[in-house]
Amino acid sequence: MTHQVGLTIITEIKAGEGEDIKQLLKAMSDNVVCNSVIPFGKFSNIHFARLFVLDESIDLNGRVIPPSLVFMSECDAPLNRHLNELVDIAGEGLDKIYSHCVDYINLSEITRKRRLAYLRSKMVNASAYYVNTVGRTVQQIRQESQLRNAIQDFLDHAQQDWSGNSSLEVRAKIQAYIRSEQTLNWARKPPAQPGLFFKLKEALHLVGMPLLVLVLLPVLIPAFPIWLLLLRIHELSDAAPHLKPDDAHIQELTDLEDLVAQNQFGAVGYVKPGWFRQLTVWGILLAANYGTRHIFNKENLAGVKTIHFARWVVLNEKRRVIFASNYDGSLESYMDDFIDKVAWGLNAVFSNGVGFPRTNWLIFDGAKNEQAFKDHLRIHQIPTQVWYSAYDHLTALNIANNAKIRAGLYSKMSETKAEEWLRLL
Repeated sequence: MTHQVGLTIITEIKAGEGEDIKQLLKAMSDNVVCNSVIPFGKFSNIHFARLFVLDESIDLNGRVIPPSLVFMSECDAPLNRHLNELVDIAGEGLDKIYSHCVDYINLSEITRKRRLAYLRSKMVNASAYYVNTVGRTVQQIRQESQLRNAIQDFLDHAQQDWSGNSSLEVRAKIQAYIRSEQTLNWARKPPAQPGLFFKLKEALHLVGMPLLVLVLLPVLIPAFPIWLLLLRIHELSDAAPHLKPDDAHIQELTDLEDLVAQNQFGAVGYVKPGWFRQLTVWGILLAANYGTRHIFNKENLAGVKTIHFARWVVLNEKRRVIFASNYDGSLESYMDDFIDKVAWGLNAVFSNGVGFPRTNWLIFDGAKNEQAFKDHLRIHQIPTQVWYSAYDHLTALNIANNAKIRAGLYSKMSETKAEEWLRLL
C-alpha cells in the first residue's frame, strides 16, 4: 500500500494556556528532527508535518471561537500505522502537548489505547487533498536521491575519461556499477505501486462522480442560471476592501520562511455569510477534490509544479476554511506561479472567503489584482510554529528527476535517449 494520506487533528486549547503551548512548540522547532516531544526524524513514513495555533477569533456573527491547536501530517498509507507510530514513538510528548487541550485524558489515567482514541476523536477530514505524485513514498524519494548521488560520485571518481565513450557506453558502465553495489540492489526494480484496493476505490470515484452529475442534470441545468444570477448579485454586493497586512505579522511569518529548499504555507479565513456561499464552497471543493485525485495527480497542480502536498479543511461548523501546502522556493514566486497559471482556480475557491479581491463570474479578476491578492493572503496566513520535512533539500523537480533516473536505468534506450538520460544527472 503506497498511496499517500493526510492527517488533520484539531483540538481546542484550554482557556489561558495558549501561550504555554506556543512556548512548547517553539522549543520543539529548535530541533524539529530530534526534539524530545515529537522526534519527527524517527518516523519512517512522514513526508511533512506541522503544528500551529489558531488564536481565539470572533466570527461574523460576533461569536467567540476558542483558540485551537492544529496538527497536520502527510504520510504514506496506511493511516492507522501513522497514528500508531505517533502514540508509540511520541506518547509522552503527546501528553505534554495535549494536556493543554480540552478533553484530554487525565494524566493519572493515560494508556496507549486512550491516547489513540483521543487522536482519532479529534481527526478532521480534508475536503480536498493534493499529492504531487500519488504512490511516491518517503523511502522511494530518499533512495532515489541516494541513487543519483551514487552515480554522480561514480562518474566523478572513476578515474576515467568519459569523453571517448558514447552515451550508451557510459550508461552501461553505470549499470555495471549499480549491479556491483549491494546497497543499490533496490534500484534494479521498479518502485512499488499503490495497492489494488486503492486503485479500485479511485476508479469508482473517477467514474461515479460524473455519473452522479449526469443523473442530477435535470436539476442542475435549470438551477445553473439561477445560481449564476445569485453569484453576480453577491459579487457586486460583497465588500472587497484592499487591506494591508500588519508589519509585525509579516515579520513573524518571514522569520519562519526560506530556511531550506522548501517552504510551508497555511492560511485561514471565514466563508462569506449565507447559504449561497456555503453551497458554492461545498460544490467548488467537491470539484477540487475530484481534480486533485484524478486529473492533477502527477507532478502538476493545474500548471503549478512546485507543490508537494496541499489540502483544504473546513472547520468551525463550516464557518472557516484552512488551506495548507508544502512548496518549493519563496512565497513571492509561489504566489506569482498561482496568479500566472491558475488564477481562475484561486478565484473559484477563495473568492468565497471574506475580503477576497472582487471577482467577476467566479473565475475572472480577483487574484489578477496582484497586490490586493498578495496582501489578502498575508493577512490570513498563519504562523506555523513547528514544521518538518523528511527531505528538505529536495525540490519537487529534484524528486521527479531522480525518479526518471531510476526509471531509465534499465529500460531500453537509443543513443539519443541515453544522452537525454545522462543530462538528468
